[in-house]
Amino acid sequence: MVTRRFVLSSLARATAAVALPLALPAMSLAPNRPKLLIFDVNETLLDLGKLQRAVNQEFQSETAFKQWFALLLQYSLVDTVTGHYHNFGQIGDAALDMLAQALGQPARPAGRKKALLAIITELPPHPDIIPGLTALQQAGFRMVTLTNSPDATGQKQMAYAGLTGFFEQLLSIDSLRRYKPHPDTYRTTCERLKVAPAQAMLVAAHGWDTAGAQRAGLQAAFIARPGQQTYPLAPAPTLTGPTLSDIARQLIW
Repeated sequence: MVTRRFVLSSLARATAAVALPLALPAMSLAPNRPKLLIFDVNETLLDLGKLQRAVNQEFQSETAFKQWFALLLQYSLVDTVTGHYHNFGQIGDAALDMLAQALGQPARPAGRKKALLAIITELPPHPDIIPGLTALQQAGFRMVTLTNSPDATGQKQMAYAGLTGFFEQLLSIDSLRRYKPHPDTYRTTCERLKVAPAQAMLVAAHGWDTAGAQRAGLQAAFIARPGQQTYPLAPAPTLTGPTLSDIARQLIW
């Protein structure tokens, strides 16, 4: 005898069987919502254009800034790999000397180098940053910064750019004395904030930074600023977008 309960049960199973295949693809495309967003600072949040113009003008070369920044990153990793440590400002100063030598120019006086390097504390945010951070803050995301710059420099940068209020903490690798993308920098940040690496997401405009975070077990969002690329031999970032606002829309959706 076919009962009313049997008919209703059969209809429910049939409905579920039809709906399930439709729901699965959408679920598989969405990342796990991170509990913590960790933001890189230089070039990700802050526009380095002012510093770029100053370095290029100082050395009368359109590629001077790119050469200097590459040296800065390269020799920060040399310090990390060889177990020595100089802060980012010290390496930046040395990189200016190396740049002058590479271009066949005289080394700049200490005062001139100090003035050039001080520009890094007076950089504006990219136009997409305040709208993107506002949307993420209103959506309830925990947010911190993690920079290779010394702690004092990072504090000045955020204050000048008017971004301090968006972040729970402003963190530097200074205390750890290992530069990003060493995995300890990301894992220590997660431990400090009491969040598992898989529940954290780095937001950065550098392929080396997103690669480092993912190798350490974090999710990563890549802001595809002009001239920046992801590393083809690393996992693809969890999210990619041209602006922070675009990343925010993907996270909040």
